[in-house]
Amino acid sequence: MGAQPTVRRAANIAGILGFPSFYHLRPIVVVGTLAQQPNGELRLTDDGGSLRVIPKGNAPDGLDEVRGEFWDIGRMKADDPRLAPYDLRAIFHIDPDGAWPRPGEVTALIATTIGPAPSLPSPPGTSIRAVVLSPSRYLDQKVTLVGQYEGRNLAGDLPDAPAKSRYDFVLRSGDAAIWISNLRPKGKDARGRDFELGLDARIDTGRWLQISGTVRRGRGLLWIEGDAGSFSIATAPGETPVEENDVARVPAAPAPEVVFSTPTEDETDVSLSTAIRVQFSRDIDPASLKGHISVTYVEPPPIEPGTPPVSFTTSYVGASRVVEVRFGKPLERFRTLKVTLDGLVGTDQQPAKPWTLTFALGGS
Repeated sequence: MGAQPTVRRAANIAGILGFPSFYHLRPIVVVGTLAQQPNGELRLTDDGGSLRVIPKGNAPDGLDEVRGEFWDIGRMKADDPRLAPYDLRAIFHIDPDGAWPRPGEVTALIATTIGPAPSLPSPPGTSIRAVVLSPSRYLDQKVTLVGQYEGRNLAGDLPDAPAKSRYDFVLRSGDAAIWISNLRPKGKDARGRDFELGLDARIDTGRWLQISGTVRRGRGLLWIEGDAGSFSIATAPGETPVEENDVARVPAAPAPEVVFSTPTEDETDVSLSTAIRVQFSRDIDPASLKGHISVTYVEPPPIEPGTPPVSFTTSYVGASRVVEVRFGKPLERFRTLKVTLDGLVGTDQQPAKPWTLTFALGGS
């Protein structure tokens, strides 16, 4: 998937540091206290951590809103043209002819504009943007938010799910998005008719909702722990025009990839009644499972004529981003099994990296 225009995304330091691969090369806006360090570095800090800032020109100290592009230097190459204007040794303490940093080891926010942070509304009335930019202001407090329904992160707005309930969904407004947990997206519309929004149904996205709940944080993620009965249809607020300077061209989100499986690669003596669980780094579109997963026995020993193909079913657990493969009957003893996933896509339609798993079955 190629580059495409996108607006800057509201973020916070804990989220950026927790998911650097997701934010890499993305235009973002962040709020924090900007200060010059004894070693000469300029750093943006809040209670979620600290982030190096490379400004254009002078930068004011204090509580600021910083707009720019986040770089994870370890995910770039020494000859990347974007690095050419910078003295890697002086600015990033990197020897371009020596060992290159690992992903996540050297990061920076390449600032385009820096200005005073806006004042924040007091809870319960606030906005998704305010909560995302300044989570400590609202943490563990009750808030009421209005935003557009985005299902189970169908637009790829956020790097991961908190997995706090089976009905986790994303609410977005303008340049900010947040997870909602513990609220099933169903209720009555303005005419009193029952409705339920599908977690994986793109046709349901864009509906304006109002919810109330408590702001929570963990693993660099923010979510609202919804109050029972607080889910309701809302009217779209007046749209804020996007500034021309806020439009940038950025690459698509990182391709989903496998981060864990059970059984593991080359595992031996696996139970004949095993089920296979494959966890991905990002949300997968369940509709892409059909026809893109294969399971076969690997020779030797030779497969006898008339042996039926391996029969299996698949399912997707969105809360944990896990694809499950289950078998209707025990597998064959002492065989080697190969599982291939090729053609799956993320919820933003970014193709997942092809993946294979091979393991040996035991005798029982």
